[in-house]
Amino acid sequence: YTFVREKTQPKENMKLPKHKIIYVDIDGTICTQLNNKDFDDQPIDYSNVEPIPDRIRQINELYDKGHTIVYWTARGCRSGIDHTELTRDQLMRWGAKFHRLEVGNKPHFD
Repeated sequence: YTFVREKTQPKENMKLPKHKIIYVDIDGTICTQLNNKDFDDQPIDYSNVEPIPDRIRQINELYDKGHTIVYWTARGCRSGIDHTELTRDQLMRWGAKFHRLEVGNKPHFD
């Protein structure tokens, strides 16, 4: 077999897509985070978290520039509780602009 390796361009000549898909975590990123220091599988009341307006504004600016914003959260991934409606309502109330919301399908990390 003969393999032909194409000449690659130097990084400074690489063209990246103008618009990106950006995944943004919710808790601890655009709102306060309720920590469960033991990482045990206890339900958490996410209704009392507070938005962080400056961070939401920064993400909204990326949305306005044409980037695809996907909010992705681990809410409910361990407890099995569906937090989709609560989370969507919070994002709307906080004025967060987004294209898609992914809830509970994010891997749990220690």
